[in-house]
Amino acid sequence: MKPTPGSLTAATLEIFKHLFTSVAEEMGATLGRTGYSSNIKERRDYSCAVFLGDGRMLAQAAHIPVHLGAMPASVRAAISHGAPFRPGDVMILNDPYLGGTHLPDITLVSPVFASEGSETPDFFVASRAHHADIGGMVPGSMPLSTELYQEGLIIPPVRLVEAGRTQQGILDLIIRNSRTPEERQGDLAAQLAAHKVGARRLDEITRRYGLADVRQQAAGLIDYAERLTEAMLRELPAGTYTFEDSLDHDGISEEPIPIRAAITIGDGRMRVDFNGSAPATAGSLNAVRAIVESAVLYVVRCIAGETLPVNEGVFAPIEFILPEGSVLNPDPPHAVAGGNVETSMRIVDVLYGALAQALPDHIPAASQGTMNNLAFGGIHPQTGRPFAYYETLGGGSGAGPLTDGTSGIHCHMTNTLNTPVEALEMALPVRVRRYALREGSGGAGERRGGDGLIRSIEFLAPARVTLLTDRRMRGPYGLHGGADGQPGLNELEPGDGSPPRELPGKLILDARPGDVLSLYTPGGGGWGSPNRED
Repeated sequence: MKPTPGSLTAATLEIFKHLFTSVAEEMGATLGRTGYSSNIKERRDYSCAVFLGDGRMLAQAAHIPVHLGAMPASVRAAISHGAPFRPGDVMILNDPYLGGTHLPDITLVSPVFASEGSETPDFFVASRAHHADIGGMVPGSMPLSTELYQEGLIIPPVRLVEAGRTQQGILDLIIRNSRTPEERQGDLAAQLAAHKVGARRLDEITRRYGLADVRQQAAGLIDYAERLTEAMLRELPAGTYTFEDSLDHDGISEEPIPIRAAITIGDGRMRVDFNGSAPATAGSLNAVRAIVESAVLYVVRCIAGETLPVNEGVFAPIEFILPEGSVLNPDPPHAVAGGNVETSMRIVDVLYGALAQALPDHIPAASQGTMNNLAFGGIHPQTGRPFAYYETLGGGSGAGPLTDGTSGIHCHMTNTLNTPVEALEMALPVRVRRYALREGSGGAGERRGGDGLIRSIEFLAPARVTLLTDRRMRGPYGLHGGADGQPGLNELEPGDGSPPRELPGKLILDARPGDVLSLYTPGGGGWGSPNRED
């Protein structure tokens, strides 16, 4: 169906919603297929989105939730630092305090001039990919840091490509600061390839429908998303709902880190007030504003349903209150490596805990609440070259009123896949000794929480290992009488035959050949009393 020029109907909006989303989806397919590292090509730790020329988010693919809600901040920073633009420009950045999230997430932003003679971009395309090493104090660039400078190379918004010409000095600077320069160069090339695909598809859409009509439909979609979000919020019980949960600790001290949210709903609006949350931590669990906005957007998207176009309009009815200097709004140069991956997960737990009071028969129990970050690196004994690896591990999802939780799955703010055993053993000097479900780790209930995973890795060469995990002190909460899921557990079995020992949730250690590291990930919370009778 080709819409009549100037028409703005439910049918045309649906057509253009899928057209714009397909651009981001095809960008993601290109990035995944051409990526160099296992983190990109196997785990698919990347996201793509499309923006209007004024920086408003127009469409996103179903990639990584913690990336996508934060992408608008990166695009705004790129526009602020990069204007005026010319065809063929590409901005690059990763600075968490200038639109990024944490340093391994490198964002590229490209202007798209879809009409001849345009002096300003008609669209922007953007991609964010987690690069497995961007320098810093440990392989994998996910350290137990106390300031941003320890986490890797900080890239403010600068041009990587200017009018179609790669700025070789910028590229050389980035790859020289990584332990695995070939991976960085290959993954950046994959992002650039994805951007070319996105620009080509937007040009095709504009040529087919005309720029004026495409702009009208785009603006209509954003307005439509705002109206749908408002309508959804009006259907929720008005009131203020408060919940608090904590991260175990930041790896520097042993003090828990409370996250508190008060959600006020009424008249088609939502205010999310995070006053009462912990002050900024000494360790790396601080989350910049873009991460908090991502978590809220994700939860709103989940309760709204799949028909909601995810674009700038969804943000309009939502007000954020973030206390200055808190763990959710730190000042530079506070460390942030873990905020993106761990604090984002706890924010979701807190938001769902609050909304469970308003929607008791809709909200599930807590899922595993951690990404179980594992990074390690060293010198490969066969090639004599450095290697660096990063992965997150799935666990149990929380049970809901209709179904049990799912076992062994990436939950909430991560949407990645696992690294296959074959790919891991082929690329790195390790052997996977065990990869299985952690049976019985899900919380009991009328609906049972999903089980976590067990991943045991034997090191065949010396390696420096970083663990950045949570939910090791207290398991994910159950709801309405359901039991909590089991907490996670980290364990090291030394290769010298000495007894296995439990490891803290966050640490850096030097593994020796023969050592076996095991991660037991948390199970999801149960929903409803096991003996509940309706």
